[in-house]
Amino acid sequence: MHNVVISGTGLYTPANSISNEELVQSFNAYVQQFNADNAVAIEQGDVQALTESSAAFIEKASGIKSRFVMDKDGILDPQRMTPRLPERSNDEWSILCQMAVGAAEQALQRAGKTAADIDGVIVACSNLQRAYPAIAIEVQEALGIQGFGFDMNVACSSATFGIQNACNSIQLGQARAILMVNPEICTGHLNFRDRDSHFIFGDAATAVILERADLATSEHQFEVVSTKLLTKFSNTIRNNFGFLNRAAEEGVGAPDKLFVQEGRKVFRDVCPMVAELIGQHLVENQLSVTDVKRFWLHQANLSMNHLIVKKLLGREAEIEEAPVILDTYANTSSAGSVIAFHTYQDDLPKGALAVLSSFGAGYSIGSVILRKR
Repeated sequence: MHNVVISGTGLYTPANSISNEELVQSFNAYVQQFNADNAVAIEQGDVQALTESSAAFIEKASGIKSRFVMDKDGILDPQRMTPRLPERSNDEWSILCQMAVGAAEQALQRAGKTAADIDGVIVACSNLQRAYPAIAIEVQEALGIQGFGFDMNVACSSATFGIQNACNSIQLGQARAILMVNPEICTGHLNFRDRDSHFIFGDAATAVILERADLATSEHQFEVVSTKLLTKFSNTIRNNFGFLNRAAEEGVGAPDKLFVQEGRKVFRDVCPMVAELIGQHLVENQLSVTDVKRFWLHQANLSMNHLIVKKLLGREAEIEEAPVILDTYANTSSAGSVIAFHTYQDDLPKGALAVLSSFGAGYSIGSVILRKR
């Protein structure tokens, strides 16, 4: 069995950002037009009037101040309110491949590796743009990597589940190094006309290089001490869009073909589950919560992260103990915890213990214990 390290991380950030104020201006323009168009039906009680939103409401509800997006104009157009991402020909690299390659090249450079050093590619994300061929095989081709590639989806926990899959291959000697990438265009499945959720998501891509410890030369190494995964079925976060939609006439265009969630129930269910899993994981490895210098948590909601760490530590966390990127990136699904890891890792001293954790639909929860080398 080989020991495994994370030797490099990468981040692709879209060029465009939307502030809460911009998002609210577009949303409120839509609400005003809807209410005006349906004034008679609203007065008669046949249609419910829509409520306007505010930047203050969004920040209080989520901690989000802005988000990066692949297309800004389409989202902010009150007549459209959906990103405009033209379909590419089969002879062009797909948009997810483009994002993944951008993050991967940065991770390879940071790890001091080339495509020739990588034996496999895992694309792990919530929103795959097609069923096949796998985006991972396309990324493999674009980077010139030999070996194998496959896609996997465990919603927002995809990155931690992908890390465990990569670790398994490396530990068993099936690969020297694996590239694990998380390209997420979350704005593509978001209902920008829903006041309770239109502000949640942003777009980004992250990449992680995992390799045999004895082959690693990077100055940015983290030993993978242990991984732990958990899933439990729940309907509280769901997206019913899929290839079978065309086989059923009922429900075409229904709201649940986009992202839907029962936010308050998710909060109540998930926070204690995550805290319990991380706590158990540490105990199983003869480690104490007080040994952990940093928690890189899934960036879904600021209050969730605060509560999870408080349950673990028994107190409010300092900002350096659980850094936040949610305010500027919003929820980027599987990429969120890796963005936090990528952004806030270099200041940790050698030997420092940290936890990378994700949680999301499924429910799915992943915990990765890391030690700075």
